Parts: sequence; structure tokens; C-alpha cells
Amino acid sequence: MSLFRKLFKKESKSDSSRSDRNQDERSKYMPDVHTPADERFTKNFILNGGKFLYAVNLEELKENFDDILLENDWYEKHAFCFDQHLKDTFKGYNLEFSQNRDASFFLTTCESLIADNGSILVSSHQLKELKLQEFPKSMVVFATTSQIVNNIGEGLRLIKNKNKGNIPSNITTIKHFEASEDEKDFMSYGSSTKNLYLLLLEDL
Repeated sequence: MSLFRKLFKKESKSDSSRSDRNQDERSKYMPDVHTPADERFTKNFILNGGKFLYAVNLEELKENFDDILLENDWYEKHAFCFDQHLKDTFKGYNLEFSQNRDASFFLTTCESLIADNGSILVSSHQLKELKLQEFPKSMVVFATTSQIVNNIGEGLRLIKNKNKGNIPSNITTIKHFEASEDEKDFMSYGSSTKNLYLLLLEDL
């Protein structure tokens, strides 16, 4: 079932009533462990201020990318990009792909999407050995729904399993907001605020 069909499906009155009772029994400060990971990621990412564009196919994905370029007047501008597949996918927009740190935006993939806090897990596969502060302020991240995981621990296990014997370095989380000192953890330490768009493609 697609992400948005699940997000916006109607529930029966009995389901709603039961849900209300369960919610009352739970502390309002406790996370809803029963909410699917895709719903939690979507909610947390948007609450954090991330710009979220969902697509069911490649054509719709490209339309969303076009909307981003139009909104920011990025046509015929420089895009910082390491990934050849992304360059091929978005080659019809008169963009100048380079590794210029003064580019209008950074176009990249990611390792995982973290449901518990709405962050994006990346590594040297995406960043090489650069720090987040060294990239353009604006970022466009391409990901698929199958990359959504519950927490950072799951994301790290996926990286380990996919890269046995050659685990990438520079593993960190991207958060488009500046976390308070109380909220910062070792995975996001040193992150800088980013104007972040997420292009999410349904692949489940």
C-alpha cells in the first residue's frame, strides 16, 4: 500500500474509539511505538520544517524537482553533485553539475530516513570527506520509501550489512534545523542548519 494511502485512509468509529482510549492511557510524552515508521518519519520531518515532495513514479519525481527549481530560480545554475546517477536522472534542466561549494544547492542521495526524529542519515558515500558546513545551504535529497527505518541504530546496521569489510566513514545525520544543546547527540554534532528538500519516491 502506498505511503499516502496509508497516511490518509479512514478508520472506523470503533477503531477511532479504541485508539482514543489507548492514547489516554499513554503518557503524552511517550512516542507512539505503534505508528508505522513511514508515518512517523513524515510527521517528524515536516514538523521540523523539512520540505517534503512525494512521488509514485519517476515522471512525478521529475515534476517535483522541476517545482523546486522554479520556486528557487535555480534554472541554469550550478548544482553540487557527486552522484552520476542523479546527474543522469536530472540532466534535462540546464543545470551545471560540479563540485563547486558556492553552487546554488547540493543534490544527493542518502543512506536512510530516520523515523524517530525526521533526520536523514548520510555517510562518505554521499559527502566524501567534507563536513556538512562545507556544502551549500540548500540541499535536495533523493530517497525511496524503502529507506525509511525506525531509528539511527537500524540505519547504522543497514550501512554495516551493505558494506561488510568496507564500512564508510563520515557517518552523520542531516537536520535542516539547528538543534538545541539539549537535543544534540553524537550523530548530529556539528551539523549546520540546511534548507532541505526531500524527493521521496514510492518503491514499496
